[in-house]
Amino acid sequence: MTGAMCFSAKAILAKLMYREGAQALDVLALRMIFSLPFFIGLGWWARRTQPYRMTLRDYGMVFVVGSAGYYLASLFDFMGVAYISVGLERLILFLTPSIVLIMSRFVLKKPIDAKQWLAMGLAYAGIALVFWHEVGSGGSNIPLGSFLVFASAVSYASYLLMTGELVKRLGTLRLLFYAMLVSTFLSVTHYAIARDIHDLWAQHSVVYSYSMVNAVLCTVAPVVLTMLAVSRLGSSIVSQVSMVGPIATVGMGAIFLNEPITATQLAGTALVMVGIFLVGRVATQK
Repeated sequence: MTGAMCFSAKAILAKLMYREGAQALDVLALRMIFSLPFFIGLGWWARRTQPYRMTLRDYGMVFVVGSAGYYLASLFDFMGVAYISVGLERLILFLTPSIVLIMSRFVLKKPIDAKQWLAMGLAYAGIALVFWHEVGSGGSNIPLGSFLVFASAVSYASYLLMTGELVKRLGTLRLLFYAMLVSTFLSVTHYAIARDIHDLWAQHSVVYSYSMVNAVLCTVAPVVLTMLAVSRLGSSIVSQVSMVGPIATVGMGAIFLNEPITATQLAGTALVMVGIFLVGRVATQK
């Protein structure tokens, strides 16, 4: 539960950094740079406890999944959350399991149960409800922000779909280390091309404080806590407990960003959570 709440707070910190003059590339690059030392430590530990000689194909796959899972997914997310509420952002990202299911249907030819289609329809109806509510509240860039966050969810779903065999060979910690290494390289390179790299070190001191919190509490801690939870409870229970994330995000948005909590938003959130829960419930019963 703590891991889910910490991970959900990254959008809150991004919004707070935007108020200090930072942009999406600043948030992404600083998050990767500050979290990389921790993942280097985890990678070193994995190499000691699970020795494995990587092949050239492994390196190629790691680059692909690192690009999709942490660089593109994070970039699209931080760009999108600048235009929409953190509540809507978290709900869209919460659709990731359903996107994985749909991609599995068309890429891996895995059948989808009729009950799962209905459950996904319920979840997407909830997203539509919150989306139209925000559009009606006067947000002109809500469609753009929603599209960018949905692209983030698709990128991360692609990462999850591609990592199955890699995790078996490399192990979770080693894969995380290499994926974060790729993401950090791409994020800093993107920044150097799009902006003056010196701008990265000319931010307000508050931005660096938020970035450190983003790296430690919202990036490293959720990964470690989730792995510890899965080893003790199993992935099925952990996925259900993680459903606290959207509710926590709505609450934190109200506390730290003064974002209003409305009945429509709560209704949409309930639909999404019930829909995704039912998608997972049907999958585990097969």
